[in-house]
Amino acid sequence: MVDLFLEIWLSIRRNKMRTALTGVAVSWGIFMIIVLLGAGNGLMNAVGNNLSDVQTNTMMVGGGWTSKPYDGLQSGRRIVLDDHDVMTVAGPAFSANVDEVTATTSQSGTVSYRDNHFSGSLSGVYPSYCTMEGIRMVSGRFLNPNDLQESRKVAVISTRNVRNLFDTEDYEWCIGKRIRVGNVSFRVIGVYRVDDSNMSSDVYVPFTTLKTIFGKGKEIDELVFSFHGLSTEEDNEQFEKHLKAVINSAHRADPEDERALWIWNRFTDEMQLNNAVRILDIALWIIGLFTLMSGIVGVSNIMLVTVKERTHEFGIRKAIGASPRSIRRLIITESVLITAIFGYIGMILGMFACMYLDATVAEHAMEVMGEKLYMMKDPTVGMDVAMEATLLLIVAGTLAGLAPARRAAAVLPIEALRAD
Repeated sequence: MVDLFLEIWLSIRRNKMRTALTGVAVSWGIFMIIVLLGAGNGLMNAVGNNLSDVQTNTMMVGGGWTSKPYDGLQSGRRIVLDDHDVMTVAGPAFSANVDEVTATTSQSGTVSYRDNHFSGSLSGVYPSYCTMEGIRMVSGRFLNPNDLQESRKVAVISTRNVRNLFDTEDYEWCIGKRIRVGNVSFRVIGVYRVDDSNMSSDVYVPFTTLKTIFGKGKEIDELVFSFHGLSTEEDNEQFEKHLKAVINSAHRADPEDERALWIWNRFTDEMQLNNAVRILDIALWIIGLFTLMSGIVGVSNIMLVTVKERTHEFGIRKAIGASPRSIRRLIITESVLITAIFGYIGMILGMFACMYLDATVAEHAMEVMGEKLYMMKDPTVGMDVAMEATLLLIVAGTLAGLAPARRAAAVLPIEALRAD
């Protein structure tokens, strides 16, 4: 084995420039694969980090407009959800999948504190709305069950509301202050964070309080619930179809009318995002593999040239008893070594490049309302990718040396001895 490696080393030394140039192509291919996969991971990690607080197994349901005549009623009729729909979704018909059901209702108005005011919207919500929507509190607390049960006049405002009403960013100072919406006074119990990408900045109050004060009756704006047991897109489609049929029927709309209700399913959105991530990952691998292919072709070419130059030598070997298998092993081993050595150089450089991205680009975030939004997060590759790249190098080196090895093994001793 030592003699084999020594012989390969001597062969490489005879073609130093040619081997180095070919190896650079291999290194560049692996380098591109590592950097592209690292950057792709960083992008997806940033998206996941920015959306990490939102509960994904939730659906939001709202009323739409009928598109079909049904039960003696014309199309184009508006569907307005109500408390009965909340009880229906929370009832036995959907108990196998639905966990917690909430509802929202809203009221626009002028929110003021002393001389400061803005036109905004009150949103009546349940306490669990905070978890479902990933609302991030920076001071105080969100609504609790007692606020809902006692219809308390309490409010949770945003960081933007604080600046508009109190001309300060001291969020602790705002807790306990009273704001007015029209003629109604609400005590501030919490402040939540919003950023400039979120144009809405609702004032959250207990659902029961808003319905009582503003006489909303049984109507609601949206129905929100969490669920479990729907693990595939087909499961979710069947569930949504059943949900629409039940609620449509309750409002005298065609059970198959797709426009009578709208449903926003965060779980299927996340599944689609994961599919997009997989497609991106495959695309990056393909780009890297095509880049690597140029290096593999180069290795194959240099091995063909080596075989041609050593034809006389291979003829002598076979004449004194060397088997075709030993010659094939020599050429393939040399090809694998060249590919592996330069490939690992490219892999190490690629990992250093990813570490550089992590220390520079990934550390910089847009500061928006005190919240850091990352364009890239942890743009590195794991050991699984390193192992896959190692296997790829071995396979690539073997393929690159296969044709030259077969050619070398097929050399006839008489013809080789006559070769110049």
